[in-house]
Amino acid sequence: MAEAYIVEAVRTPVGRRGGGLSGVHPADLGAQVLKELVARAAVDPAAVEDVVFGCLDAVGPQAGDIARTCWLAAGLPEEVPGVTVDRQCGSSQQAVHFAAQAVLSGTQDLVVAGGVQNMSQIPIAFATRQAAEPLGFTQGPFAGSEGWRARYGDRPVNQFAGAEMIAAKWGISRQDQEEFALRSHRRAVRAIDEGRFARETVALGDVTADEGPRRDTSLEKMAALQPVIAGGTVTAACSSQVSDGAAAMLLASERAVREHGLTPRARVHHLSVRGEDPIRMLTAPIPATAHALKKTGLTLDAIDLVEINEAFAPVVLAWLKETGADPDKVNVNGGAIALGHPLGATGTKLMTTLLHELERTGGRFGLQTMCEGGGQANVTIIERL
Repeated sequence: MAEAYIVEAVRTPVGRRGGGLSGVHPADLGAQVLKELVARAAVDPAAVEDVVFGCLDAVGPQAGDIARTCWLAAGLPEEVPGVTVDRQCGSSQQAVHFAAQAVLSGTQDLVVAGGVQNMSQIPIAFATRQAAEPLGFTQGPFAGSEGWRARYGDRPVNQFAGAEMIAAKWGISRQDQEEFALRSHRRAVRAIDEGRFARETVALGDVTADEGPRRDTSLEKMAALQPVIAGGTVTAACSSQVSDGAAAMLLASERAVREHGLTPRARVHHLSVRGEDPIRMLTAPIPATAHALKKTGLTLDAIDLVEINEAFAPVVLAWLKETGADPDKVNVNGGAIALGHPLGATGTKLMTTLLHELERTGGRFGLQTMCEGGGQANVTIIERL
């Protein structure tokens, strides 16, 4: 049976909105991790057969197939192509899936997967507003579709509304969310102080560590914030941070490992993607996790670590309630509430952290999932070697 191995993985620190990475061109963010990836793997970059990168809002400096631009900006061989993927927040996790599938199929042997996003320069949904408005489209990608209206009516498609729906359905209070958010910050600060991220990150200029975690936050400070939706429970403190960053990993076949003298660090044990209600939007990790476990025959007891993206606190809290997972195995180094969510890069960023934490703790299996626009979720299970 063919295998897809993870040989190397690296990420930038995640910058805050307006922070130390905000002025860096997205191509240069991506170039930094690509150069470091190739150097750490000690592989001939000309042997890479494709570069698959995730990125949302591909306009301005993120337009024009940013995967290709990042590779070229890194000074790497022109004969290596690139392709950019948009599965919303799961874009670079999907990039890993596409790279792994190419290797598993036998059609490619050495593929780079990753993602990049500079949200300081290109805010979320910027493409919808700036590119569509001059053409007369002002109400988002769904407005005007007769088929969409017939199926879903005119209900708003809004992430904050989705988070509130989850909080209501699963009985998740504002206090529950704020306690979870505080734990995320504390875990992230501990991880930074203990040097847990040192091996997986490459500095970019003066930015040597993640900028998001707040050492001085408290339940009292969170309680002073107003809900994003009047009368709701979700505040900015319980939501992922707007961020800038990039991440990349190298996937290889058994033949590539042998021919290039590479040392695999993990194998891709499972990959899948599922969909659910696009209005509630953020609950697909629940059925996607069930699907992955059924396909593999594993149980959550066999999973040593879980990374589930903290788009909003209710997403993870509902997933925990439905799956019965051990919270002490989930996002052990904090999540996007503290560390940030550079949309197109987050999938590979989380997998990079998952790989390094498995190695640090000696765990075997790690599961990663995240909610995505359109009511979707990827699940990847990796096995440390």
